[in-house]
Amino acid sequence: MKQNRPRLSLRHDAADALPSNDVLNVLKQAIAHQLCVRAVYNRVAFILAPHILYARHGEPHLDAVAIERDGAKPQEMKLGMFKLSGLRGVAATSEPALPFPGFDPGDPRYSEHVIAAISQ
Repeated sequence: MKQNRPRLSLRHDAADALPSNDVLNVLKQAIAHQLCVRAVYNRVAFILAPHILYARHGEPHLDAVAIERDGAKPQEMKLGMFKLSGLRGVAATSEPALPFPGFDPGDPRYSEHVIAAISQ
């Protein structure tokens, strides 16, 4: 007699993908005080210098400079875009976040809705 084996299934709820108010508050405070944050994005540990928190297509995004990626400095410093629904374990650090020279808060991609931006 053949026995059915139990199966595990993964379920993705849209509510789980939305960032909590805690994450938004940590990022807003980090931007206001120009501090770096630690976070995990796509299973990679980052130290990020957050520059702008904004809505794009109705979803919150963060543009930040990766200061450290999995414990190593990146080869090139650049401003990257992070979807907040993918950020996990966001925590502020005491490390200062210096403004990136190429950052322009007036860029059209931020035109939908800016939540917080670093002052230059």
